[in-house]
Amino acid sequence: MMTEEHTDLEAQIVKDIHFKEIDLVNRDPKNINEDIVKVDFEDVIAEPVGTYSFDGVWKVSYTTFTVSKYWCYRLLSTLLGVPLALLWGFLFACISFCHIWAVVPCIKSYLIEIQCISHIYSLCIRTFCNPLFAALGQICSSIKVALRKEV
Repeated sequence: MMTEEHTDLEAQIVKDIHFKEIDLVNRDPKNINEDIVKVDFEDVIAEPVGTYSFDGVWKVSYTTFTVSKYWCYRLLSTLLGVPLALLWGFLFACISFCHIWAVVPCIKSYLIEIQCISHIYSLCIRTFCNPLFAALGQICSSIKVALRKEV
């Protein structure tokens, strides 16, 4: 009974991940592109005081910039959005696969092996180096350094 409930829960989680509702209003809920690609007319083109074009030219330039940016983005996303989404999905799937099936097992294996080596290294240090340094410490313990005053 418990295994059946667990399987049903896993199936529901997988279903939720693949069929979750997409937010068509807030398309950047994690603010990934907050400062990077928010480029407005004022961020690119600005006329300093005393160097103004005609008001009509300024208004048409603003409209041209805004509309061309809007439609160019829409056209590019229409043409390339799905193929690039496929490419990025494939790339991140490959990265996830490598991380899950190669990187993490290699790291775990390394940590297991290095733990054994660290015990041997620690044993060698305690066996050979500790007595040597203790003897050197005893030899050097009677050395006194006297500072001489210069006249």
